[in-house]
Amino acid sequence: MFERLKKSLLSIVEKTSKTELKGKKLEKILSDFKFSLLENDVALSVAESICNKIEDMLRGVKVARFGNQEAAVKNILREALIKTLQTEKKISILKIAAEKRKAREPFTIIFLGINGSGKTTTIAKIAKSMLNQGYSVVLACSDTHRAGSIEQLEEHAERLGVRMIKHSYGSDPAAVAYDAVSHAKAQGIDVVLIDTAGRMEMNKNLMMELAKIKRVIKPDLSVLVVDALTGNDAVLQAEEFDKAVGIDATILTKVDADAKGGSCFSVTSVTGKPIIYLGNGQRYEDLIEFEPERIVEKVMA
Repeated sequence: MFERLKKSLLSIVEKTSKTELKGKKLEKILSDFKFSLLENDVALSVAESICNKIEDMLRGVKVARFGNQEAAVKNILREALIKTLQTEKKISILKIAAEKRKAREPFTIIFLGINGSGKTTTIAKIAKSMLNQGYSVVLACSDTHRAGSIEQLEEHAERLGVRMIKHSYGSDPAAVAYDAVSHAKAQGIDVVLIDTAGRMEMNKNLMMELAKIKRVIKPDLSVLVVDALTGNDAVLQAEEFDKAVGIDATILTKVDADAKGGSCFSVTSVTGKPIIYLGNGQRYEDLIEFEPERIVEKVMA
């Protein structure tokens, strides 16, 4: 995971630990590092922000004559990357679920994202995680246009042993979501997970459809699922969905196959919304809680 990004980080550590941390030499190293970040799918504005943070901190660092400059540089780089991944608001699905259950209300999450992002599989992973924590779950298929979408989610529901609310193809997606929430309230079910349509072309009709679902059910969370392998397209998707529908958090999928890793930094920085999980495989257990410190330690190792 993130092998290319690791190499880029090791390279700047090596270069800066062997040179004077000021002047033209530092500018050249940071310029090369910025292009390296761009090659690893970090958005331009984010790459510039990271390099500016590093430059500010490096210019102020003082290393004793026989001190360890490499260690000092690593600490600075680590701090800059952690700051890039951190957001003002932190979201814990389990904490919200506990609060909602205490209030005897269903915890409702709507999942957004284009087809092929791993959205439906991610919903199943979240369902499995909630079941493991003792919560009851119902799934809802508000993707009523894509052929096979109902059967795909239904298969996961059967494997997990949970109920799925569905209507026929072509029906109103908002009505499906509404029925799922009503069912949860009537049956005392803790968690409602709603799948939605995600056509490759993010057109106005799709966004209006998703916005309608949100108006009708007023979900507790709107979570965007994006494929890490799409690189900068992941950033564009995040911007579009946040602007048109509004997102609260992101889940990044397929990170086990992502050698670059830049999407992780870009999506968080551009939207200002936290990544809450990373998907790193096809099994229901392949879901990692996102912690900036742990991610940075992994790419700095």
